Amino acid sequence: MKINRCHTKPGTWLWVIVAMFVVGTLCPPQAQAQMPARFYWKSLSGANAVPLIFESLSGNTNPFDPAHNVSADAEIDATMALTGYAKFFPLFDRAAMAAVLLPMGRISGDVTVAGRAFSQSVNGFGDPMLEFVVNVLGPPAQMNIPDALRYEPGFSVDLLADLALPIGEYDSDQALNIGQNRWYGRLGLPIILQLGPWVPGRRTTLELLPSVWFFGDNDDFVGQTMETDPKFQLDVHLTRDLTETLWGSLDGVWYYGGKATIDGVSGEKLDNIALGLTLGYQINDNLSLTFGYKSTINDDAPDDLRMDNFMISFVYGWHKMVQGMQRLKSEK
Repeated sequence: MKINRCHTKPGTWLWVIVAMFVVGTLCPPQAQAQMPARFYWKSLSGANAVPLIFESLSGNTNPFDPAHNVSADAEIDATMALTGYAKFFPLFDRAAMAAVLLPMGRISGDVTVAGRAFSQSVNGFGDPMLEFVVNVLGPPAQMNIPDALRYEPGFSVDLLADLALPIGEYDSDQALNIGQNRWYGRLGLPIILQLGPWVPGRRTTLELLPSVWFFGDNDDFVGQTMETDPKFQLDVHLTRDLTETLWGSLDGVWYYGGKATIDGVSGEKLDNIALGLTLGYQINDNLSLTFGYKSTINDDAPDDLRMDNFMISFVYGWHKMVQGMQRLKSEK
């Protein structure tokens, strides 16, 4: 978006910068390890964000585990809260972000593993997730206010790396756990395609994230060893500003692979699709709110992945440069 300083009021500059900053930190990663809409929009370097997310999930898989190993006829419910911190910074003139997310909550259900039936309810802290993202194709990092005013994503490609630390609560006698007792992570390429003008209230994007998840072995899964093949995942979002402070997104995700083997007995690989909707709202200059719902659609067979998820999130974002501009504006 090109801004002519001779015809733009300082208050308008501030609003545009704040809107771009808050939207850029709007959606932290979800428990289902799906790319939220607009999460990889770029913010002014030096920006910070703290999310608070609540999720209600149900299906035939453990939602704390991104491998999504299916247990036929299982009925699993989970309530999850997540909090974390994200920081935006320049890396060799490219926009970069580092984030950490800590899941916590409860999970309960009836599940059968290797011929053994389990009925249980557990709660506690999950495995912390570390994330690093750096832009490799697209506009350079936003280092100052003029950079933020001129920013348009155009066609942008990032390099993404996630790593979960296996320190969450785990009981080897239980089939359902909040921690996973193994290392896991993913590599991906977040892609943003700008469609049309980059003006608040009119912004439209097509966003893709092809990624591959890798899983270490769990050598004490109810007394057995569980191995999981890599899982391919493709997240797709078509997003559109509805007003200057409200936006919506049509969401889709495809899971493929991730076959689990427990003590030499192999399960089925995933080949499932989920669809959903997201609404985001900018409450004020620093606080944003999102609602989202996603559910699998090809889930009629017993071995199909069946999962639905409702999410509400609050994200508080700040930047010392923007906060300083706000103070100067309020003193006038």
